[in-house]
Amino acid sequence: MDRIDAMRVFVAALDEGSLAGAGRKLGKSPAAVSRAIAFLEERVGTELLHRTTRSLKLSEAGERYAVACRRVLTDLEEADIAAAGERSAPRGLLTITAPVAAGEEILRPIVDAFMDEHPAVNVRLYFLDRPANLIDEGIDLALRIAHLADSTLVALRVGEVRRVVAASPRYIDANPVIREPADLARHQIVAMTHFGIDSWSFPPAPGSTVPRAVQFTPRLIVNSIRGAVASTVAGRGVTRMFSYHIAPQLRDGSLKILLANDEAPPLPVHLIAPHGRLQVPKVRAFADFAIARLKAHFARLSVEADHANIQPNIGRMSSE
Repeated sequence: MDRIDAMRVFVAALDEGSLAGAGRKLGKSPAAVSRAIAFLEERVGTELLHRTTRSLKLSEAGERYAVACRRVLTDLEEADIAAAGERSAPRGLLTITAPVAAGEEILRPIVDAFMDEHPAVNVRLYFLDRPANLIDEGIDLALRIAHLADSTLVALRVGEVRRVVAASPRYIDANPVIREPADLARHQIVAMTHFGIDSWSFPPAPGSTVPRAVQFTPRLIVNSIRGAVASTVAGRGVTRMFSYHIAPQLRDGSLKILLANDEAPPLPVHLIAPHGRLQVPKVRAFADFAIARLKAHFARLSVEADHANIQPNIGRMSSE
């Protein structure tokens, strides 16, 4: 049996979550898929997959082998493309990941439009609120909101976002003034698991070098951005999240930004790829297609946030 073909079956089984799914994807019979996995396991001398009737789970050896297989298959694809040169058109499966909210609201419409223009490209789009390992997980491109330190990746900057504190006019009008981060300790907090559930950090005050940490006991903890936004709009408290999470609410006035003068510097947004992947036509085509659209989107969000009804020190005057 051809070892490269068996590797493709193995990786497809992981991507599809089952041997049957791998067979459907590759047009192979269940028996052929099983033979391919058995061939690899016999060759390496250990079990790669723990199989049940409902799921697949990699063994410890299988995890290491899966990483190696993805690298081998990627290298082969890039070699084929280099040999084909300019004659190679965008085609095949493109794998992209993004944070859940940014992926659903910002990246997904761009992917839809890209597929309309490139019918030979299929897309696997993963929404993950964790940093994926692009090489180990076989991902071509990722939208990432963070300062980047990994020099093994190519980063294409497409914008920036602010981490903002916000509340509804209803809550603001009914509660003591918020002049500085320390005032938050006296307020009801709608905490997001992504942004701190018992404390928030702010830049140092003028003349200081010590970051300010505000400790609190949240009134509500939510692991869903949509849920946190809805509860904050309903007047349940003050929340903290990225500016793009609440862009519609800033536009319609149902949320207002607080403590704008105390925000940390914006975080950069990049489209990132492993070295060499941008030479692959499907990856290069998507990057070229998406970058201008992403830049325009984040620039528009920045302008809207800057011109929203931002009040750095607002609230009902305290009687204290």
